[in-house]
Amino acid sequence: MSYMIKEMPNDLKPRERFKNGGVESLSNEELLSILIRCGSKNKSVKDVSTELLKLIDIHDLVNVNYNVLKNIKGIGEVKAITILCAIEFGKRVLSKKDLINQITNSYDVYLLVKDEMTNQLQEKLLAIFLDNRKYIIMKKVIFIGTVNESGIYLRDVFREAVKCNACSFILVHNHPAGSVNPSMQDVYMTNSFIKMGKILGIYLLDHLIIGNDNYYSFKESNGDLFAKS
Repeated sequence: MSYMIKEMPNDLKPRERFKNGGVESLSNEELLSILIRCGSKNKSVKDVSTELLKLIDIHDLVNVNYNVLKNIKGIGEVKAITILCAIEFGKRVLSKKDLINQITNSYDVYLLVKDEMTNQLQEKLLAIFLDNRKYIIMKKVIFIGTVNESGIYLRDVFREAVKCNACSFILVHNHPAGSVNPSMQDVYMTNSFIKMGKILGIYLLDHLIIGNDNYYSFKESNGDLFAKS
């Protein structure tokens, strides 16, 4: 038997508590209960929510993956998808992309991406595509995994740049370990994009490495490489 929120006493129903006290009055378990709606066999939705938050700290949910979540007793596929979609929606709501429409320096880029690129468990390569006035056309994740196959990324990045009529772009990737020191592969990849950009007329303006509350900018550190872009 699956226990629905509607079967709880009125004074314990999270939605009723929301109406009476506002969303800020709800506990973490109550917020989660509203999202997942029902419990499992022999467990109420509140019990499932409480047990999930004992297994995974609420702050660690930002990095939890689908396979881990769906295999937790009482969660399953549908609830896992609901939780992950809610987390992603929250990230997008908090994103500063709507506050920064034009890129004027490397710090603008850092502000734009730091929330989604910091404290990640995997490397992520992201491209920001710009028009001729350096206004943002599109921001897109190109790859998640180990960023070490620059030939593949060249093709994918420039394909997206052509599709959105970009005049230039900026690359960003993170170092999960936290250090922002560029590796030899990072240097090689940056040089490859600079060279190809000059050939195609779609220029790489900068490449940022994001670490723990810090960043490294190839433009700031090696300005001469970008002088003609």
